Amino acid sequence: MPLSPQTADTIFNTLVEAMTSLCPPLVITKNKKGVFEIIGNTPVPYGSTKKIIPGMYFASAVVRKDMVSFYVFPIYGHPELFIDVAPSAMKCLKGKTCFNFKKSEQVNKTEIVALLKKALAVWKKAGYVKA
Repeated sequence: MPLSPQTADTIFNTLVEAMTSLCPPLVITKNKKGVFEIIGNTPVPYGSTKKIIPGMYFASAVVRKDMVSFYVFPIYGHPELFIDVAPSAMKCLKGKTCFNFKKSEQVNKTEIVALLKKALAVWKKAGYVKA
C-alpha cells in the first residue's frame, strides 16, 4: 500500500531534523526532495585502492513509494549497542543498517536522536569524525 505524501513528509522531516542536529560536526552531502545524507568530517582512505574520500558515510533518509528508508551505517558493526537506545525503532530495522518506516507513529524523534548520538560516538571512536 502506498504511503500518503503527508505521512512520508512527516517521517522524512522528523529524520532530517534529527540528523541536522548533529551538523556540525557531521557534514550534509545531499539535501534535495526526498533524499538527505550526512557523512563524517574527516577524510579517510576507502576501498581496496585506499582512495581518500571526504568523509565516511554516516546516515541518510530516502522517501520511497511505500515507506521512508533510514540508513544508519555505524549500526553495521555494532547492532547490540543500539537495542536499548531505540527499542521501537529497532523493530523497524530490516537488514543490517536500514530502517523502513511506514507509519509516523513508528518514528520517535527522541529515540532517533539518541540512536544517532550513540552512532556518532562510534564514528568518533573509529576516527571518522573529529569534534
